[in-house]
Amino acid sequence: MEIEILGPQPFERDAQGALKSRVGTVFLHGRALVTLPGIHASQRAAYVEHLNRQRATAGLPALTPTEEARAWDNSADLFFEADTILIRPDPAHMDLAFEADQLLQELVSKRRIKFMFVVHEEVQRAIKERGECWRISSLPRSRDGMRRLVEESKVAIGQRPIYYYNRVSGTRHLTFDEFARLEPLAAPDLARQLQEVADHARTRNRLGNPEVDFFAADSLSFGARDFAGVRFTELPEVALRARYHELKSHFQAAVDPPFRTDDPRSEAWRNRMFSALVSQRDETLAEEILRGLSPEFFLQIEWLPGGRFEEGEFIFDPIFEEADQRPNDTELQNLCDRKARDFIFNFIREYGDLEYVNVGRVAESLSVRPDVTGRRGVYLAELKVRATPTPMVRFIRMQKWGIRERLNEGKGLLPAMLESDEYTDYVLDRRLGCRQLGMNVPPRVTVRRVGEVYTGANAAFRGQLIRSPYMERDYIPGIATDKLPSWKYAREGYALRVAQLLGKAAAANVIVGRTWEDGAKVVFDDGDEVVVEGADGLPQEMIVGDHSGAFGEYQRPLLEYAKDYAKPVNSRLTLVPRPRAFAEAYLAAFLDQFLRVQGDYRKRRRAFDSLFKHRPYDRAGSFAFRWECVLRRLDQTEAGALADAIRKHITVLSSVAG
Repeated sequence: MEIEILGPQPFERDAQGALKSRVGTVFLHGRALVTLPGIHASQRAAYVEHLNRQRATAGLPALTPTEEARAWDNSADLFFEADTILIRPDPAHMDLAFEADQLLQELVSKRRIKFMFVVHEEVQRAIKERGECWRISSLPRSRDGMRRLVEESKVAIGQRPIYYYNRVSGTRHLTFDEFARLEPLAAPDLARQLQEVADHARTRNRLGNPEVDFFAADSLSFGARDFAGVRFTELPEVALRARYHELKSHFQAAVDPPFRTDDPRSEAWRNRMFSALVSQRDETLAEEILRGLSPEFFLQIEWLPGGRFEEGEFIFDPIFEEADQRPNDTELQNLCDRKARDFIFNFIREYGDLEYVNVGRVAESLSVRPDVTGRRGVYLAELKVRATPTPMVRFIRMQKWGIRERLNEGKGLLPAMLESDEYTDYVLDRRLGCRQLGMNVPPRVTVRRVGEVYTGANAAFRGQLIRSPYMERDYIPGIATDKLPSWKYAREGYALRVAQLLGKAAAANVIVGRTWEDGAKVVFDDGDEVVVEGADGLPQEMIVGDHSGAFGEYQRPLLEYAKDYAKPVNSRLTLVPRPRAFAEAYLAAFLDQFLRVQGDYRKRRRAFDSLFKHRPYDRAGSFAFRWECVLRRLDQTEAGALADAIRKHITVLSSVAG
């Protein structure tokens, strides 16, 4: 049975290119979709009228009030964007939302259907459990995106499109500017428009929110009561226009000047309107459903299709089948990341009894890095084991140099496999070396592999299934040091604690020679050092999430990098309340940690020297050789002289000394 559509097709446009309808209601028992212009209440009324006409033709009585209510209750509210249908779920009846989703997939691709209202706990849990975080509609991430949302929110009820529509609360916001633009209308049109405003300003929708509200107006000065007691369509023209001018004057007086003119280019007006359109937080950034993520991740995660568990069995999302049928659809192929499927498969094999898994792709690197070759793929996964009360978050990074990258260099499959494994060992050895020399890295990292079909430059192996390695670890629930908001430093004790943790981390960083570009650039304080706060809200520890670049430079004297290790202090001097105290705390912690690591080495020299004796030794740059050089440099460096050299480059201290 085909879906019956009352009104224009979804995404159908008028002669001017605008959507003919921005709202819709899907009726599940009748397999009907109503897209007639208006509001959800009017669409429900239109559907009941349609059913009654059908019943009259068949010689049946009209629906009883109980039957009407049943038809209304088995429905879901929809909103149409340029190429997306948004479903507004009822938290108490998520089954209706998912049933509507299945029905709509008969009309459009699943990727064109998303859910709103995800802050509500019931909605959030239901979507997570289906492994469908990728189906959640996200708010705009840029000024242009915010501007477009505002501009595209214009809707009509029955007359002109003069309202800005909050898709979740159901409220239509009428601005003074739009109200003032009604003046040139002919008297009958003006009367109908004013009557529409009056009728809907006094009523509330089924969510309990006003159908029409007055944007940025002081509610004590102007509101629905100003329209009460008047039948605009019955007024003579002179009285009608007089009443309109009176309303216009009161509306203008109730709105502050910056908000009297609709201007999406104005920061103040745009932000105020954007807030009005999303202020109830019933729709949220999709990234927020992973509680505890660092703020920098909020705008970066792109959730991916995976699948869901039914009675313990995992069912991959059917959108993968659509992707298989459309190999030339670039958008769909990018969405259906096959690696996400393999990550989930590995999780199932490791953890067994999973309740749900959601995998997201980090859109771009959150660290400041020069352009480098090799793979940079980063993912996050949230998974819930049935036996545990809370979900876990795992951080996944594809290995920079794997089989794919070696094949791209023109190497054969066996050499590419061997070199990929050697690089895995190098990364793990480097990580162990960092821990041995005082760097606070995550305690546990697991190496796993996913299958990929090779499509690179090496034609001899194109189409070959290869195994690509990745590193998996626990997610660090904190904020990267270079992304700490300025207001945090103002809190009593916060800046000083950051200084101490930075200084301690800097000592380990300089010891292991963490650099890029053959030692030319120091890698530190650029997105990998994460501040973890304690229960009191103050920094508790600093963890290095990624040790890339460690042992990159292993022969130059450490004094050459003194200026680089003054930067973490100099870059914060205008942010911290006591710059000199911040600088002194940083230097003291740096010196203390350097001496501690140096003392440990001198005390247990044999343990350090023999740690990588079993690994291949090559003066061309094997890790065992680099380790030997770094230990020698550590032993020969005079810690006090290094700290003094850094002090000379810290402006707030060097100026005092001068």
